[in-house]
Amino acid sequence: MAIGYLTIQARTAHDALPLSGVAVRILDAQGRSVYELITDESGETQTVPLETVDKNFSQNPYFSGTPYISYSVLARAPGFNSLYVSEIPIFDGERAVLPLSLIPMQDKQRSPMQAEIFVGGPAVAMSGPRSQEGTVNGNYVLRQVTIPNPITVHLGPPDSAAANVQVSFPDYVKNVASSEIYPTWPESSLTTNIYAIITFALNRIYTEWYRARGYGFDITNSTAYDQYFVYGRPIYDSISRIVDRIFNEYIRRQGQNAPYFTSYCNGTTAVCQGMSQWGTVTLAGQGLSPLEILRSYYPKDIEIARTDIISGAISSYPGSPLRVGSSGLDVQTIQTWLSRIRKNYPAIPAITDPQGQFQGSTRDAVIAFQRIFNLAADGIVGKSTWYKISWLYTAVARLSDLTSEGSTLGIGDVPPSSVLRQGSTGQDVVTLQYLLNMASEYYPGIPAPAQDGIFGNGTRQAVMAFQQLMQLNADGVVGPLTWQALYDVYQGIHQNVPSPSPDPDTIRYVVKAGDSLWLIAQKYGTTVDAIRRQNNLTSDMLSIGQVLMIPTSGALPYIEYTVRAGDSLWLIAQRYATTVEAIKSLNGLSSDMLQIGQVLKIPVR
Repeated sequence: MAIGYLTIQARTAHDALPLSGVAVRILDAQGRSVYELITDESGETQTVPLETVDKNFSQNPYFSGTPYISYSVLARAPGFNSLYVSEIPIFDGERAVLPLSLIPMQDKQRSPMQAEIFVGGPAVAMSGPRSQEGTVNGNYVLRQVTIPNPITVHLGPPDSAAANVQVSFPDYVKNVASSEIYPTWPESSLTTNIYAIITFALNRIYTEWYRARGYGFDITNSTAYDQYFVYGRPIYDSISRIVDRIFNEYIRRQGQNAPYFTSYCNGTTAVCQGMSQWGTVTLAGQGLSPLEILRSYYPKDIEIARTDIISGAISSYPGSPLRVGSSGLDVQTIQTWLSRIRKNYPAIPAITDPQGQFQGSTRDAVIAFQRIFNLAADGIVGKSTWYKISWLYTAVARLSDLTSEGSTLGIGDVPPSSVLRQGSTGQDVVTLQYLLNMASEYYPGIPAPAQDGIFGNGTRQAVMAFQQLMQLNADGVVGPLTWQALYDVYQGIHQNVPSPSPDPDTIRYVVKAGDSLWLIAQKYGTTVDAIRRQNNLTSDMLSIGQVLMIPTSGALPYIEYTVRAGDSLWLIAQRYATTVEAIKSLNGLSSDMLQIGQVLKIPVR
């Protein structure tokens, strides 16, 4: 039996807050519990192995069975609604990273509700027709090709009443690729498909395909019109690595700037004028490069172009990677961002290097960040790491600003008595817009309106989205029932959402089965006495689920790594910019043999 892997990450507020202590159960197809896990201070569980089907079946277009085994996940946390994610495909040799975006319970809510997400098989296995339409030549609206950050996705056909969600563009591409194709395909085939996915989305943006028709979104998740997107689904490592490398590259015809309309279908049960997804596997097997494969389906004069224009970015990528030895304003910017993010993610070590000097502690902080957010943990700030740090910094800073603003506005416990509608102005509209902005941090289907005190169309759309989620009459008018629902959501957030650790030199740790004070002290490079003092413990007895604050000063200079299929000491050493000898010495290894699931200490200094 083949083995795949699953890691679960519980976070909220656009990843601004990790949720530790979340109880996670992994269930098999019969509903039997396979693992019971607890998330750590970064909101993450350990990576666990799961039985699945040999990868050869998912690389064969003629195989009529299911080339993977599905599992489900149930997540529960005090103060939050439960989340059940079903039919998660696990593939041979692949790690799937499942994001759990938990929603706080409302004020006066007596018991948690349970939201459900169905993942299911990828679109390449579906038999439905694809009739994608788009602009191939002419009729372009925008002058420049811009990466939309975030991109707004409609979770249904264009005219449906489905919700819209906003995600970062790299995360959108990773989601679509994980939803469209099998992650076990050859790298050249995966890269080809990801180029088509990126370019398809950028074509929709560049032509304002939906915006120009009056829709409030950039693209849908309907395979009949666009490309598949499943909000809340897991992302596979093989896909994630490629997207991080090429997310701002796209296909165009020579002499043109516009993204080409890269329509595609599976090429077996559905045939189209564009690219065959299964055909890319065959051509990759013949040794063709991604560009050669693309030219087999699209015009021969297409080329790969790059855009460095990213909307919503607070500072552009400097153009070359930052690493040990780099200096200047860009290094100082990264240090500032990481230091702020660290207040929410205390597993990131403190930066003690001089400002603007990329030295050892900056590298350690970068590696920790990369590990937490599933980037190649090499300690180098390339474009994917730069924009992920920028995205997280924006999220945590915005959440902090919103929290402070609530005190300034004096929200109180009693809603206003006014009735607001489009055209209203004044202080109550400011309060309304603030409450909608706060709700949008935790409810992905609610857009954040501008806080200008004017009830315009953007505020009306946000009100209607909120009313729809709360099962109220979605008329866009804010009366007593809508006001009360807004206050219940707002007060529920304050009651149930944990605040970041007030002491960035401690880590919030949730005790798991098998833990002891000695093991925890060894993991974090501290002492049993230091943990006892920090937590006022009078004995060494621990309880599963107990929360400890772990002092991190003097932490050991290594991270822990779990060996996966295909790993070798040489590959791990290359990934973490160290040497085979250093890993062997730190772990007391006498040979180069590794076992899947083996935990290694990796030096990071």
